[in-house]
Amino acid sequence: MKSESKKNLSLLVIAISLIAFIYGTIKAMEIVDKTHVGTSNGIYRSYVTTSKEIQDKAIALTQHCTDELCEVQVLLDFATNIPYQTKIFQQNSAQKTIQQNFGDCDDKSNLLISMLHALGKEAYFVLVPKHIFVITPIFDSRLAKRKGLWVNGKKYYILESTAKNSRIGFPLHYTLDDIDVIVEPFSNKKFVIKQLDWK
Repeated sequence: MKSESKKNLSLLVIAISLIAFIYGTIKAMEIVDKTHVGTSNGIYRSYVTTSKEIQDKAIALTQHCTDELCEVQVLLDFATNIPYQTKIFQQNSAQKTIQQNFGDCDDKSNLLISMLHALGKEAYFVLVPKHIFVITPIFDSRLAKRKGLWVNGKKYYILESTAKNSRIGFPLHYTLDDIDVIVEPFSNKKFVIKQLDWK
C-alpha cells in the first residue's frame, strides 16, 4: 500500500515537473520572440525597456518642452552626449548605459527609443551593416524642408544617437539597399517594406 502511494506521488511530481518545464520553455521562447530579430548579418537583440526609471528620466528631461519637436530633440541630445564607446560581446540596458555614461550604437539607440516610447512617441530601429539608428515621424512645419526616410509613403526622420549634438533629420549615410530591417522594438515586428525613399 505504501509503495503504491509512493509510486503515485512520484508520478505526480514527474508530471508537475514536466508541465513546469514545458511552460518555462514556452515563456522563454516568447521572450526571445519579443527581443530577437533576424537580419542578413545574424540575430539582433533588443534591450528596450518600459521601466519607471526610464519613464521618469524622459519626463524630467522634457518637462520644459511645449511641443513634440522640442521633446524629441532633448531626448536625442541626451543620448548623443553620452560618450560613444564600443564593447565586445556585450550589450547594455538603457539604465546601465546611463549609469556607465558610455555606450555604442546599440546601447544609445536602445536608450533613445526607450525614452521616446516612455513619452508615447512612435519610433523604430533601422538596421544597416554594422550599425543601428532610430527613425520617428514628427509633424512640424519647421522640418518640412529637411529630408526624411519615406517608408511606405510615410515620412520618418533619422535620429542618430552616436553623433554628438546631432539634429533631428540626420542625413542618411547608407544606400537604401543597405537598409536590412526596420523593426518596432517593443513588439519585435518587422516592417513589410513596399516602398522606400530618401527625399
